Amino acid sequence: MKKLLILAIVSILSLSIIAGCSSSKSNTASEKDVVELRFFHRWPNQPKKQYFEKAVKEFEEQHPNIKIKTEAVLNDSYKEKIRVVLGSSNPPDVFFSWSGEFAYNFARSGQSLDLTDYVKEDTEWSDEFIQSQFKPFTLDGKIYGIPWSTDGKAFFYNKKIFDELDLEVPKTWSDLLAASDKIKEAGYTPIGFGSKAPWTISHYIGSLNQLMVPQDVINEDYDRKNPEGDFSHPGYVKALEKFMELEPYFNKGVNSVDHEYSRELFKSGKAAIGFFQLAEIGLIEPTLKENLGVFNIPGIEGGEGNPNSITGAPEGIMISSKTKHPKEAMEFVKFLTSKEKGIEQLTEVSEYSAVKGTTNEENASKLQQEAIDLIANAEETYLWFDTAVDIKIVDAYLNGTQQMLDGKKTPEQVMKDVQKAVKDVKSAQ
Repeated sequence: MKKLLILAIVSILSLSIIAGCSSSKSNTASEKDVVELRFFHRWPNQPKKQYFEKAVKEFEEQHPNIKIKTEAVLNDSYKEKIRVVLGSSNPPDVFFSWSGEFAYNFARSGQSLDLTDYVKEDTEWSDEFIQSQFKPFTLDGKIYGIPWSTDGKAFFYNKKIFDELDLEVPKTWSDLLAASDKIKEAGYTPIGFGSKAPWTISHYIGSLNQLMVPQDVINEDYDRKNPEGDFSHPGYVKALEKFMELEPYFNKGVNSVDHEYSRELFKSGKAAIGFFQLAEIGLIEPTLKENLGVFNIPGIEGGEGNPNSITGAPEGIMISSKTKHPKEAMEFVKFLTSKEKGIEQLTEVSEYSAVKGTTNEENASKLQQEAIDLIANAEETYLWFDTAVDIKIVDAYLNGTQQMLDGKKTPEQVMKDVQKAVKDVKSAQ
């Protein structure tokens, strides 16, 4: 009996060990089946941080074999870090990108995956987009990025302050300056502005360039491959001069405060006007309600550009050419750019989706719908300046303009620095 009992115990222990090994092997196999993707974006703050965390969780629940590891850094830091990490041996699989020259750099260097076939093969998904939004991610006939959002730049104004001072919406640049004089006399800050993070300067520069410089000249100058483009047109200096005409109406210390400060100044009713992205309506309208109004940057007398243009562009998502999991990465991109998520992103983070039919009466205010019309009805849309031209040219512009705001440089001196940067960029090709 004792021998039988011992044999039984040994048998049970052996089976347990075998079962344990089998379970261990099963778990290991299961872990190997899980694909991990790294996702890098530029919104480490709320509400977008929470929006993407929620989206990632939802995607993972629908795709249990895919895990997403997310990293995010703020706007200006992102511009530098994304270049570094894409050049490393372990780049993110999926990453955010501005359109235009910013995205083209990754395509030219072979760091971004050609997504053309994915777009063409899944027309049920890709046909949902506003098709023009693919263009700023298309280089040499190939699509390298999927548009996630679309946006534009305009002046926001406080209707209550304008009514109080008996002001009308400016129709010309002279009207804007005259209105700003009256606002300043009444004790308000006419125009809220913060240029500590200098991308805000680039939005003014781009908008004023397109009003002062002929479109064909801009097309030549902004094209890095065109040897004739040299930024020598006098309209560029005049555009900087027009920008400096606004300086007396800005809040003090613009180079020491950021964009969020200027937005809060406007929301609090201390500033009557602000130059904001249309996506910011959702961040401001809940505070100002019916007192919030929007108008396009007014035409400038004597300007040679198009007064019916607007600064704006899609922002999108790209996939690294080094990813080991292109199929799963594309599945994640399709999820983020679906019509369902497009409707959510306007409601939750005030970003206009590049997908058709995502801005409507159910999820958008009347002003938000008017904002989309402002983009749609513009005769010409120009990309954000800091993504439309080479980064060296952008840096010369922004550094010079910050010094100009501090009284250390003139518009002519800034343009000399810009023209030198243009020569350096084109001679290096």
